Amino acid sequence: MALDAAVRPPVRGDRRRGEPQTVVNPRRMPGTPVVDSHQHFWDIKKLSYDWMGTGPSPLRRNFLPGDLRPLIEEAGVDHTVIVQAHQSLDEARWIISLAEKHDFIAGTVCWVDLAGAGLGKALDRLQKSKYFNGVRHIWHDEADDAWIMRPGVIRGLRELARRGIPYDFLTYPQHLKYVPRVYDRVPDLSGVIDHISKPAIAKAQMEPWATDLARVAEIPNVLCKVSGMITEARRGLWKPADLKPYVKHVVSVFGYDRLMLGSDWPVCTLAGSYKQVFDAAVLALGKLSGTARARVFGGNAIKFYRLAI
Repeated sequence: MALDAAVRPPVRGDRRRGEPQTVVNPRRMPGTPVVDSHQHFWDIKKLSYDWMGTGPSPLRRNFLPGDLRPLIEEAGVDHTVIVQAHQSLDEARWIISLAEKHDFIAGTVCWVDLAGAGLGKALDRLQKSKYFNGVRHIWHDEADDAWIMRPGVIRGLRELARRGIPYDFLTYPQHLKYVPRVYDRVPDLSGVIDHISKPAIAKAQMEPWATDLARVAEIPNVLCKVSGMITEARRGLWKPADLKPYVKHVVSVFGYDRLMLGSDWPVCTLAGSYKQVFDAAVLALGKLSGTARARVFGGNAIKFYRLAI
């Protein structure tokens, strides 16, 4: 996908309220929309998020579009992709409704029951919206590391592949070995590894993550999100240099054509601000050509998720 001055400039405005949709400033990458490929919203009055646990947590409050808008403007981000945080169709409908109301939201990645008998009907309904752009399951919280190899789940992934719907792999390093096995069974699936698979950055540990991720990168239709890193680093002590060996490896095995940037906001706030995430990624990626920068910071996400921007 060519990214140049012909790309529609990013806009601001609330569709629901009929606010004027004005062109934002050109940013540091003229003509190229900057896309945060991975952020979340939640409303704890609407849904209960079990993964938050029962103890005190700074994440146990509402995080909504009004909270994110000033942060993306400060960071120079034009559009975002909401990724599911609750395993329900209720959340899927809710985040799609947010995308329909707020122009900075370019799309959503929703949960569906991949092994359920109602998968086809659920996808039929979701695909009526142009803001339904992918599917994710919180795999890394499953008690069974091999959950994704279950026959019902494989059938569900085949249905996603048949419909051309991308899938987000939410993994820890121990799950990576299963991804090539998935592709032995579902070779046409478009997939992306979330959060570079959460290596043990705090321990400066590279293996077996590096080797297993390199095997995954051999699959041409799998991408990787440069996201979710600072929460895996030393809390309160991390610095961008800590991320560099991991980002360097990801670049070496995937290349700039298969990487996309994501914030993992608001989870990232456990370790740093929204702007710090993007500043750290810029430093860890190092000097990029204009073409590589356009792809990593927006073009690859637009193409992968078929975002209407």
